[in-house]
Amino acid sequence: MPTFVDQTKIEVQAGKGGDGMVAFRHEKYVPNGGPAGGDGGRGGSIIFVADSGLRTLMDFRYRRKFKAENGEDGRIKSQYGRGAKDLYLKVPIGTTVYDFDTNEEIGDLTENKQELVVAHGGKGGRGNIHFATSVNNAPEIAENGEPGEDRVLRLELKVLADVGLVGFPSVGKSTLLSVVTKAKPKIAAYSFTTLTPNLGLVILPDGRDFSMADLPGLIEGASHGVGLGIQFLRHIERTKVILHLVAMDPANGRDALRDYQTIRQELLTYDKNLKDRKEIIVATQMDISGASEKLKQFKKDLKTEKIQAPVYAISSVTHKGIEQLMQHTATVVEQVEKERALQKPEPVQEVKEYKYQASQKNDFTITKLEDHVFEIKGENLERLVERTNLDYQDGVMRLARKLKNLGVDDALRKKGAVDGDDVIIGSFNFEFVQ
Repeated sequence: MPTFVDQTKIEVQAGKGGDGMVAFRHEKYVPNGGPAGGDGGRGGSIIFVADSGLRTLMDFRYRRKFKAENGEDGRIKSQYGRGAKDLYLKVPIGTTVYDFDTNEEIGDLTENKQELVVAHGGKGGRGNIHFATSVNNAPEIAENGEPGEDRVLRLELKVLADVGLVGFPSVGKSTLLSVVTKAKPKIAAYSFTTLTPNLGLVILPDGRDFSMADLPGLIEGASHGVGLGIQFLRHIERTKVILHLVAMDPANGRDALRDYQTIRQELLTYDKNLKDRKEIIVATQMDISGASEKLKQFKKDLKTEKIQAPVYAISSVTHKGIEQLMQHTATVVEQVEKERALQKPEPVQEVKEYKYQASQKNDFTITKLEDHVFEIKGENLERLVERTNLDYQDGVMRLARKLKNLGVDDALRKKGAVDGDDVIIGSFNFEFVQ
């Protein structure tokens, strides 16, 4: 059985846009020539696609960085560069994507073939066909392509099961799942017998079916990070019905009511909305001698505490009571689905797209690194330098004019810069001249 990976960290880098071209027409019968450098192509974006055939995030365990292709540079004769293909990454249904640094939710993939753009490719740079003016009809100016978005993401998978099995370790969750479905979970007699959620499909003789997941055994304090519980409580959020298993083995030395209340409290501490989730209490291990007496006391205690959830007694060994439990569970699942269908539908939310948003302010800071060396930092300025093709004098002069208009020259003077001082903006170094 493959290891279940339900949370992982990856880095995605969209492709850079192609650089614009500086070129001129030289055809024999075009006497005036003119600029003919084409635009660069758009870089490839990175897109997640929900795939019903996947069950884990295992594909992302050993490969953590994904990079889309860059756009093609612009060409001569005013030809645009080719745009790069987008990179599609398949993820299981139920994957939620977060920004790793801000913890902001980017999107939730809950339907098969649903797509989510997580990193947009950079725009292509403009070629010199765009920069001709009446004053300069042969400009040697072109833009470099925009860098693609680079993001660190956290992927979190929540099992999309209709029914979730909860309870203390070794109460029989995995055994029940293996009996009623074709799932083959690993089962052993020790605490935290299930280290990973297992998912199976229950198909009843009357044609009804529902998915069921056994979730790792919880212990007191799980909602606060004790044991493994906090890693798996998230999987209960999306279930329609909770089957709460309580062991009736009189030799285990445990109080059935206290076990029930402990797990119930952990669920509500993690998510108070689970209070309204449909719940069926399942008394397990009824094939053991003395279990019937413990069940009677358990029912009496539930009544005293005014807990009204239905109780089903089963034995996964003899299969006693399992058919009735599954029939009732299917009925409750149907009821929940009908109730949700009748609820007022929520307004459709547009998919959140994370396009680069340049700051509206041309803010920048100047730091004196040492005598005669200054460094300028500012998102817009660094971006302007990055997109300027500095291989041509026209491009350099255009950048110099823009920096002056943005107030960089005056700000350097105020900081004490004099002729000949070195100025650094990103990867660009130049000599300051007043």
